[in-house]
Amino acid sequence: MKTNIVSLYEDELENQIVSAGFPKYRSAQIAGWLKKGVRDFGTMSNLPADLRSFLKENFSIYEPVKISSYVSSEDGTRKYLWKLEDGNAVETVLMRYKYGDSVCISTQVGCRQGCAFCASTLGGLVRNLDAGEMLDEVLFTVKESGGTLHSIVLMGIGEPLDNFDNVSRFLKLINSDKGMNLGSRHITLSTCGLIDRFDELADLKMQFNLAISLHATDDETRKKIMPVANRFKFDDVIEAARNYFLKTGRRVTFEYSLIKGVNDSPAQAEKLAQIALYVQAHVNLIGLNYVEERALLPTDDKDIKIFYNILKNRNVPVSIRRKLGSDVNASCGQLRRSFAKQKSEVQR
Repeated sequence: MKTNIVSLYEDELENQIVSAGFPKYRSAQIAGWLKKGVRDFGTMSNLPADLRSFLKENFSIYEPVKISSYVSSEDGTRKYLWKLEDGNAVETVLMRYKYGDSVCISTQVGCRQGCAFCASTLGGLVRNLDAGEMLDEVLFTVKESGGTLHSIVLMGIGEPLDNFDNVSRFLKLINSDKGMNLGSRHITLSTCGLIDRFDELADLKMQFNLAISLHATDDETRKKIMPVANRFKFDDVIEAARNYFLKTGRRVTFEYSLIKGVNDSPAQAEKLAQIALYVQAHVNLIGLNYVEERALLPTDDKDIKIFYNILKNRNVPVSIRRKLGSDVNASCGQLRRSFAKQKSEVQR
């Protein structure tokens, strides 16, 4: 398969252009077109015909097609379903905040982690996204919405650390001053806890934010809702989080979706407080999004507040995630799941 030209670092593109006998400055011209969102070599009008032919023969390029989009009447959240070159689809969400727009991107088509509360994993993993496809999620979502990019979160469909090489390349591309030049501290990567990748993540020496989907305070509970707990013990996840903080100096966030009768008791709040203080982590409490195919129910608002207050009273940095786009199914995987069902029905 041809390499997606959007996935190349600028020096990689430059080397390929020069090696093919073209002047070095042509690579900067190509990069300029790519930054503008041009995804057709034929329309790069300041390039000679032989260079455009070379690019077409050696690289792939594709503009994601908007299948559907929804705008929340409640808070302005925008959700997009993008069709990729191979016909698969991924979701991207743009969230409006007072300080600017945040784009939540997908890193895989589907997911194999199997978390019991998530729609993204229904149907399993189809394939990884390459770095250019992730970059295009950001670029075309901002372009389509007319927004201004302030931050990104890798919290959409897929597990970022299960696609480590492509995700690390994407992080470097979007952070580069020759690319979108987005500061590392405006980037948050969320993982279900693939701790065997944490050292490599730290070795990137980028100051992005790491969020760990914890959702439990012990092995037994975590195994009920997160199959990854069968691979990595709870105590090992906590130690890995603490070591990541000590190695990078970057405080981690524990994401904790509150599930009625599963992980929302006062005793579990007390245990979570002890863990968070040991790791020096921030806790982000999340109201569970209802998924039709799942039997799990969200914790009542009053019980979320009780849980929150226990953490607050123990001096744990804690927040309750603002629920955005509930009227447009803005939680991960729901829109793609609906599209897949429709596609399957048509094929039958």
